[in-house]
Amino acid sequence: QVQYAESGGGLVQPGGSLRLSCAASGFSFGEAIMTWHRQPPGQAREWVATMFPGGATFYTDSVRGRFTISRDDDTGTLWLQMDSLKPEDTAVYYCQEANSPTWGQGTQVTVSS
Repeated sequence: QVQYAESGGGLVQPGGSLRLSCAASGFSFGEAIMTWHRQPPGQAREWVATMFPGGATFYTDSVRGRFTISRDDDTGTLWLQMDSLKPEDTAVYYCQEANSPTWGQGTQVTVSS
């Protein structure tokens, strides 16, 4: 059974940082293409970042240079380091194996002064 448990969200001021974690289980994490998505309030869910098993990373334009995706294949953990946060980064953040039909509960990130 595929499961994702996201954590690390919270309220942060503009310019601040947060580190999101995702504990994933139920599939071969080390072989999986892992992604972060987010859903801003009142908007559709959108892709944020992807990390391939070999280490290649890709980011949506709005977060490139500010967010960093990383992973630990031994523990099945995915992270998203978010720096220089902006109010428009406010969203519920989700991790997922690419193209999986399963989603976790997500973790809320609110960027506000």
